Amino acid sequence: MAIRIVQLGSARARAEGLRLGTVRRPPRGVRKTAYASGNWFDVWLPNLSPSAALMQTTNILEDRSAWKRFARSFRRELATPEASHLLDLLAALSHTTNFSVGCYCDDERWCHRSILRAELTTRGADFQE
Repeated sequence: MAIRIVQLGSARARAEGLRLGTVRRPPRGVRKTAYASGNWFDVWLPNLSPSAALMQTTNILEDRSAWKRFARSFRRELATPEASHLLDLLAALSHTTNFSVGCYCDDERWCHRSILRAELTTRGADFQE
């Protein structure tokens, strides 16, 4: 049992389990009824996405220093009780069930998914690749 980190909209892996969309906005032009069948997500969990304010103030693809600022700010957001409790829950669930956590970004290295992975790792989550 474990967590898989995915790009939303990609084909589902065998035994991936429930797909959680950790994005601020649902996919454009997609009906709610097609979120799961289109491989976007089964459950929308915007509480684990960067805030709208953070996304508006940071161009993370600008340069490495912008990415570092974004990562620091997003980690502060994840330290709030609401987000921290969700991360603790997901880490605990990773020991008993398969599920995935995802975002739209092409490259995980420059996506908040990489920060979620690191935060879940510090909480003892199990991962599948």
